[in-house]
Amino acid sequence: MGKIAFLFPGQGSQTVGMGQALADSEQSVSETFKKADEVLGESLSTLIFEGPQEKLTLTTNAQPALLTTSIAILNYFSQFGIKPDFTAGHSLGEYSALVAAGAISFEEAVYAVRKRGEFMEEAVPNGEGTMAAVLGMNRQKLMDVTLTVSAGGKPVQLANLNSPGQIVISGSKSGVEEASVKAKEAGAKRVIPLDVSGPFHSSLMKPAAERFEFVLDKIAIKDAAVPVIGNVTAEPMTEASEFKKRLVEQLYSPVLWEDSVSKMLELGVDTFIEIGPGKVLSGLVKKVDRSAKTFAIYDAETCAAAVAALEEEKE
Repeated sequence: MGKIAFLFPGQGSQTVGMGQALADSEQSVSETFKKADEVLGESLSTLIFEGPQEKLTLTTNAQPALLTTSIAILNYFSQFGIKPDFTAGHSLGEYSALVAAGAISFEEAVYAVRKRGEFMEEAVPNGEGTMAAVLGMNRQKLMDVTLTVSAGGKPVQLANLNSPGQIVISGSKSGVEEASVKAKEAGAKRVIPLDVSGPFHSSLMKPAAERFEFVLDKIAIKDAAVPVIGNVTAEPMTEASEFKKRLVEQLYSPVLWEDSVSKMLELGVDTFIEIGPGKVLSGLVKKVDRSAKTFAIYDAETCAAAVAALEEEKE
């Protein structure tokens, strides 16, 4: 049997009611939600379970909500004794990956991502920055487009390199709009504007990164028990000092997700278990390598199915 990676989703996967059925039936899961409420001094769990969706989707709420739900589901899944050889998370999901790898406590991670969300919201006035997904275009060609537009004084850059033919660009509203037009002219199949509150993973996030560094200084980051494949480098990391440096850089650097999946495949991973709401990452893994085994665990049924399949493989 090959190696196993645990993957954790990022912003955009949040839905009202995520994790609720498990929390209602499992003490370890409801405890995680309660812990988040205590750390933040407010009822995040009520917002997660009851909504409204608009409020849940705000960056300051979505980030701690997704982290909490992912770790709650992880705590439930852990009782079945399946352990990862690597962990990885998409953008915000990197914090869940660090908790899963033992590098940061859940409580400190919830506090950190709430601050991260606040700083990201405040870095660029609403409406001045945006993001768009570019489909069916080569990475280098799209990078050339963004460099040309940025050189003209409208910052825009590659933000999420998700899978072959799916790249998200981010930056100033005028920069993203101009790059979208130029990308289509240069052969992109489609460009889809994203409904986001800011230009995440672009140079416009540097003010947020500077503020966030002080938050990370205050929390205890340890060496990881299993390697975490980082967004910024797409390489395995285990050292506390590197985690801190990369978490700051991650705010304004592209998420190298396709490269991260390729790296895990290269390191012998053949089973990817997505833990948290939705199955976006499982889909992206399949676009990188159709033969990879993927499981998305978000409730008791999907957990039972994954455990059964993995047990069967062992035999």
